[in-house]
Amino acid sequence: MTGSHDGSRAASAIRIADASKRLELLDDFERAGIGWLWATDAEGRLIYLSENAFDSLERPIEEVIEKPLVGLFETDPDDPSGSPARPLNFQLTAKNKINDLVVRVNASRSRHGGKQLWWTISGHPKFDASGAFQGYRGSAKDVTTEYLRQLEDSRMAEFDSLTGLANRHRMNKRLESILSAYKSSGRACALVMLDLDRFKHVNDTLGHMAGDNLLKQVATRIERVVGARGEVGRLGGDEFQIILPDLDDRGKLGELAGKIIQIVSQPYVIEDKRATIGTSIGVAISPYDGVHKDDLIHNSDLALYAAKNGGRGQFRFYSADLKDEAEERRIIEEDLRLALANDALELHYQPIVRTEDNMVVTFEALMRWTHPERGAIGPNVFIPIAEESDLIIKLGEWALNRACRDAMQWPKSVRVAVNVSAVQFAHNDLVDIVTEALQSSGLDPDRLELELTESVFMGDSETVEETFKVLKSLGIRLALDDFGTGYSSLSYLRSAPFDKLKVDRSFVDSCTLSDQNSDKIIAAIIGLSDALGMEVTVEGVEAFDQLDLVKSKGARLIQGWIYSKALKQEVIVERMQSGEFRIEPDGPDRHRSERRSVYRRIGIIHDDHRYEALLRDLSKTGARIEGLVGVPVGTDLVLDLTGGQLVICTVTRSQDATIGVEFETPLVSDGAGGLCTRHRASSYALAAAGMRIDPGPAGKNGNVVLIHPPTTKPQFMEVAVGKAQHAA
Repeated sequence: MTGSHDGSRAASAIRIADASKRLELLDDFERAGIGWLWATDAEGRLIYLSENAFDSLERPIEEVIEKPLVGLFETDPDDPSGSPARPLNFQLTAKNKINDLVVRVNASRSRHGGKQLWWTISGHPKFDASGAFQGYRGSAKDVTTEYLRQLEDSRMAEFDSLTGLANRHRMNKRLESILSAYKSSGRACALVMLDLDRFKHVNDTLGHMAGDNLLKQVATRIERVVGARGEVGRLGGDEFQIILPDLDDRGKLGELAGKIIQIVSQPYVIEDKRATIGTSIGVAISPYDGVHKDDLIHNSDLALYAAKNGGRGQFRFYSADLKDEAEERRIIEEDLRLALANDALELHYQPIVRTEDNMVVTFEALMRWTHPERGAIGPNVFIPIAEESDLIIKLGEWALNRACRDAMQWPKSVRVAVNVSAVQFAHNDLVDIVTEALQSSGLDPDRLELELTESVFMGDSETVEETFKVLKSLGIRLALDDFGTGYSSLSYLRSAPFDKLKVDRSFVDSCTLSDQNSDKIIAAIIGLSDALGMEVTVEGVEAFDQLDLVKSKGARLIQGWIYSKALKQEVIVERMQSGEFRIEPDGPDRHRSERRSVYRRIGIIHDDHRYEALLRDLSKTGARIEGLVGVPVGTDLVLDLTGGQLVICTVTRSQDATIGVEFETPLVSDGAGGLCTRHRASSYALAAAGMRIDPGPAGKNGNVVLIHPPTTKPQFMEVAVGKAQHAA
C-alpha cells in the first residue's frame, strides 16, 4: 500500500511540475514577443489577450477586453494572395478551426494615425463535456512587416512602375472577372483602347527620359478625366486601356473619348521644352462586341486602328465590318511605295482667294492617290502610315518637286503652298530638298510657301531655329497651319518667322452658331495677324453665312468649297490662259453641318412586318427615307440601322415613295463623321420582342429579322429604285 501511495504522490508531483513548466513556457513565449495568446467567450467577445499584444495595438486593455473580436479585426480585401479569405465573422460563426489567418486591425479603432497593422491568428473552438460551445482559444502574432512586403511585391506585379497605373496583367484579370460576372445578367462593359500619336517623335527628339516624363503626365490626365467611372491601365509603351463597367451609352462614351483626346492633346512642359502629342481611341462594348476578354480586346484594337487610319486624334466604335487594320496598314504601305515608284500619285490644288476681288493668289498642293482596286484613298489615311516609315521623306520630296514644276506654268503673281510634316521638317535633308526643288524648277523662292504645324517645335529648339533661319535665307515663305486649335503658343510667333497664319476650319464650322465663341476667336486671330504684320487665311468656308461672317471679322484670304474644291493641274492651266484666275463664290446660303447625304439600305419594322428601304438623308434627329408608299403621317416605325441599332421614329412627312421621320431619341457621333444610336438592342431584348439578329455575310453587321411569320397583311408598298413592287 505504501508503495502505491508513494507512486500516486510522485505522479501528482510530476503533473504539478509539468503544469508549472507549461505555464513558465507560456510566460516565456509571451514575454519573448514570439506571439500572443487569445481567447473568446461563447458570444465572440475577447476575454484574454497576452499583455505584450496591447503594446503592439497601443490600446488600453479596457478598449479591447470584453469587445467582440470581429470589431477589432477584419479579413483584408486587398490580400495579395489574390483570393481573400471569407469574412472573419463567417469563420467564427461556423466554428471552424482557424489556421494562420491574416487579419487587419480595424482602421477605425486604430491609434496609429492611418498606419495599418496586420496579424495572423490561429485558433480552435472549445467545447465543454456536454458539447456546448465555450469560445475560441488561439495564438496570434504581428506580421505587418512581412505583409507590407507582400503587398508591395503584389503591387509591382500588377501595377506599372513608371505611371502607377494597373499593368496589362491586372487589367486582363480585371476585365475577365467583370465579363464573367456580367455574362449571365447581360450587363454591359466598355473597353477603351488608346495609344499616343507622335509619341515616338518626342522620344527621338527629346530622349527617353523626356518620354517617360510625358507618359507619367499622360497617365495623370487620363485618370483625372475617367475618375471613378472606371479603371485606367498602361499596357506598355504608349498604349493605355480603360475598363468602364455598366456603360454602353455611346453618346456618353463618345463624349468621354472626345474629352480624353482634348486633354491629352494639350501641350506638355518637359525640361523647359514644349511637346505636343495626340491620341487615338478605339471602343468596344460587351456583350454586343464580344462576351469574352480576348474578343473584346481584339475588337477594341480594330476600332483603335480605324481611328488612327481615319486621321488620328479621333475615336471609333467597333463595328463588325472593320477589317484587321494592322494588316490593312501593312498592305497600304506596300501599295503606297509602289505608287510612288510608278508615279501613280497626283497633286491637286485648292485655291486661296482674295475676298477684295475674288482673285486666286495661292494654290495649296494636296496629295491624291487613286488605288487601282480600292479607288480614292484619302491623305488622312495614307499620310499617317507614311509618317511611321521612311516613306514620308520620299513623299515630301516628290510633292515639293512636283508642286514647284507645276507652279512654273502659272502666272508669277500666284504662289504654291506645300505641306511639310513634322517628321520631314526634322530630317537633315529638308533644306537641301527645298533648295534642289527651287533650282531644278526655276521657281522664284518667294512663290513657295511651306505650311507647318506646331508639332515641328517638338524637336531640339536650337535645331528648329537654325532650320527656320536657313529656310528664310532661301527667300521662301512660312505659314503656321491649324492655328487656334486650342494649344497654339504665342511664343511660336515670337521665335519663328512666319509670314502667314491659317485659321483652322473647326472654328468656321461653328462660327454661325450663337452658343459658340468661334466668331470671336476668328476675329482675335485676324487682329493678332494684322498686329504682327502677317497674312491670315481662313479655311473651310462652305456657305454664304460663313463667308459673310468671316469677311465682317476682317478676313481677306479665304480657302473653302464656296470658292472651289481642289483642282487638277490641267484645269488650272486652262483657266489661267487669260493670265488670271477669278472665282465667284457659289454655295448654299446657310451652313448645315448636321445633315448628311447617305445612300444606305436599312430595314423598317412595322407591326409584324419588315420592309427594305433606302436611307438618303440623316441627321441626329431625323431622316429622309425612300422605298415605301402609303405610309400615313403620324405612323410609328422602327428603323433597323444594322448591328442591333434600332431607332424608334414617327413619320412627319409622306409623299409618294419618300417619307421623313423624326427620332424619339437623337443619334450621336460615331467618331468617324457618321451617326449611331446611343444604345444597341441586346439579343435578350430582341428575343423577348420576337426578333433576332441575322449574322449575315462574314464581316458585316447583322440585320434584325422577325422570328415568327407575320399574321397580318402588309400595310405599305415597297418600291424598288425605278419601279414599284408589292411587299412580300
